[in-house]
Amino acid sequence: MRVPRRRAVAFDVRRAFEEHGGALLGYAVNALRDRPLAEDCVQETFLRAWRARDRFDPEQASERTWLFSIARNVIVDALRTRARLPLIGDDAELESRATDAIDPLERLRMLEALAVLSEAHRTAVVAVHLHGRSYQELSDATGVPVSTWRTRTFHALRALRTHFEGREEPDARSR
Repeated sequence: MRVPRRRAVAFDVRRAFEEHGGALLGYAVNALRDRPLAEDCVQETFLRAWRARDRFDPEQASERTWLFSIARNVIVDALRTRARLPLIGDDAELESRATDAIDPLERLRMLEALAVLSEAHRTAVVAVHLHGRSYQELSDATGVPVSTWRTRTFHALRALRTHFEGREEPDARSR
């Protein structure tokens, strides 16, 4: 029996870079906190995508999703490589760095979780829980009612909790 061949999908790296390069760079910079390394990671992402272009299947995922999954792997590789490099400095400096360091993979998980949220939900949760702004301050600054900010925060936190628990998450973008 003959297996039907999948239709070949042309991956245009130039167009993909124009459409997704900026978002991938922002993602990498946020994850790595090192712009030159982030630029290298984006370049490596597109190189890997180009090499694997025949394996891209738009029925499995969008081009953007495919590129972000490649970028995540590249970033994890970069973080692991950076973690293996020896730190140079005096004992006091090295000791303070070790205690203040946040696990970069945990930071990457948080960035991925925030990326799941819509812009409105992400703005609400970041403003309230990271910047410590009150709902009233947000309402005064934006003209959006306090109750709307509370609802957005509630749904955003629920989506984040579901994401971290690893279950299928409700899409916070649809609210």
